[in-house]
Amino acid sequence: MMDFVSLLDQQARTRPEKLALRAIAQASQPARDWSYAALAEASRKAAAVLHGQGVRHGDRVALLCLNTPGFVFALFGAWRLGATVVPVNHKLQAPEVQYILNHANVKLCIVDGALAPLAGRIACDTRWMSTDSRAEGMPFLDELLEQAAPQADNGTPDAQALAEILYTSGTTGQSKGCLHSHANVFHAALCAAASTSLTHQERTLIAMPVWHSSPLNNWLLGTLLMGGTAVLLREYAPKAFLDALAGERITFTFGAPIAFLAPLSAVTDVAGYDFSSMRLWAYGGGPLGADMARKLAACYGSDRFVQVYGMTESGPLGTVLYPEEAIAKAGSIGRCGVPGVALEVRRGDGSLCGPGEVGEIHLRSAAMMQGYLDNPGASAAAFDANGWYRSGDLARIDEDGYLYIVDRLKDMIVTGGENVYSKEVEDVLATHPGVEDVAVIGRPHPEWGETVVAVLSPRPGKVLDEAVLCSFLEPRLARYKIPRVYELREALPRTATGKLLKHLLRGSQD
Repeated sequence: MMDFVSLLDQQARTRPEKLALRAIAQASQPARDWSYAALAEASRKAAAVLHGQGVRHGDRVALLCLNTPGFVFALFGAWRLGATVVPVNHKLQAPEVQYILNHANVKLCIVDGALAPLAGRIACDTRWMSTDSRAEGMPFLDELLEQAAPQADNGTPDAQALAEILYTSGTTGQSKGCLHSHANVFHAALCAAASTSLTHQERTLIAMPVWHSSPLNNWLLGTLLMGGTAVLLREYAPKAFLDALAGERITFTFGAPIAFLAPLSAVTDVAGYDFSSMRLWAYGGGPLGADMARKLAACYGSDRFVQVYGMTESGPLGTVLYPEEAIAKAGSIGRCGVPGVALEVRRGDGSLCGPGEVGEIHLRSAAMMQGYLDNPGASAAAFDANGWYRSGDLARIDEDGYLYIVDRLKDMIVTGGENVYSKEVEDVLATHPGVEDVAVIGRPHPEWGETVVAVLSPRPGKVLDEAVLCSFLEPRLARYKIPRVYELREALPRTATGKLLKHLLRGSQD
């Protein structure tokens, strides 16, 4: 299987003048463009710059950047040297970044100039370099690229060599580093491109943070794989997102559901934008209900929304729900794995689930991680004896074979012998007009095994009363699913990407 260094060089030979990368104009900088030939040249110069900073074969290079060209240059430059890239969430706090840099034994961290103050609060042996804007005391990538001579070819990376270490969001504890080879990354991009029919004519807007596995592996690399154009929006904002979609004549984009929902309240004239160039809109991170799917179609003038499901460990690859299924099967993540992914839903004893049953999703593909960095116990627990990845996601299968996520396996509550799926209870509580945010968890109980606990954040100016909440739930949920304990918080603990940290709530009693 080809690697992306070879792929980029091939594209540079066969379509040298085709636009590969575009950085949208900012207040202080005009739009910038790179053809495939120019991108390949920039990546060779980046390899020379990194080599000059001491990066060698097998080293790790962290990328702590917004959606900037420097991220892409450094990505390919590191791969040309046989180094491994470690994309880092730019929303993390200094101790979280420090953990990743130390855990991954990072040699060099390339940081967006706007994020450079983080470096001064981090204690590690990592070297630093800024990109896109100067940072005091750091080499400046943009300047060094102008001065550099292209690095001589070092050959192509071995397909099984480590390409990326992608860190999980840490919703159940300390973040884990997922190890992905060059073959894993190439397969992820290939399958994502096939599942969404990307072509050389694509203009893909990268609006979600490029350090996320899906914007990076599926859509940035998937677009370059097909010979299309990747358009970088430095940082998501509702109006900037709409301006880019219309002004750049985008054909494909991906976002979390909130990326498409936020403009509906932040911008008064969404209908005034010209989205006629859009071929497909992809979203992931949670399915949409039928009413919301209809609302998006009406507001954006398109019913071409596709739901994708996956996780960092899987590349991320998983399932797809196509536009023609979006209303009839609203809330589903799709019927089967995307091309190149095998998927099964299994009972606790390993046997396959049938219609109406709930089981754990198991996945297998050539994009699957090799394991977790320096965590053999977690790596062994993640796979069964036949190499299937245990996702930890519980899904119900309907009569047509479509899957509906009902909970995380670790979040399922067993009370009095009955299974309570926390997501089901959360979804109902979230419809209460006084609830801003909610998490449902199980806590140990001497008689029932576990008791159902709802941790709630009220909307501004609203008062949540236990009796009123119980009355609200009684006609909507079976009695054993209704929380016995309600706790109010000003805000619930979440990761930088918005995922609930339920493990922090389970141990809290106040």
